[in-house]
Amino acid sequence: MDDHAAGEIMEKVHRDNFDYYLELVLANLPPNIAQLLDRVPMIVEDYPSDAQLKKLGLHHRRQLCGLYTGIPLTHRSIEGPAVPSDAIQIFREGILAQTHHVNGSITPDGLAEQIRITILHELGHHFGMTEEDLDEIGYG
Repeated sequence: MDDHAAGEIMEKVHRDNFDYYLELVLANLPPNIAQLLDRVPMIVEDYPSDAQLKKLGLHHRRQLCGLYTGIPLTHRSIEGPAVPSDAIQIFREGILAQTHHVNGSITPDGLAEQIRITILHELGHHFGMTEEDLDEIGYG
């Protein structure tokens, strides 16, 4: 799975397949996790922007499966400044590439699992978990 040219758009069949499994994952999340997504919106993109990659020091857009933006709950204070809106972004290309890397191919179960892990990983950041914390519980 080579990196595409920066402007190339994901094929509709791949996007539709991904979105089908995303909907299955969302439908099967525990109710308390699903309720969190009502408060922390999730945005689904084909891939991150060049600016996001640069800010994170990444060179290939398939390196990023998801991104949490906002201030983690553990860093908020009633005395602090106004809190920007939280959001979770997940990136189809990165998740597909990670699924292929982990499983050697993209299977329905592998794709659904990687989508689930990515959503839970980014929600973990909302609650102040670090990459190390997430690795310890299997969501790294």
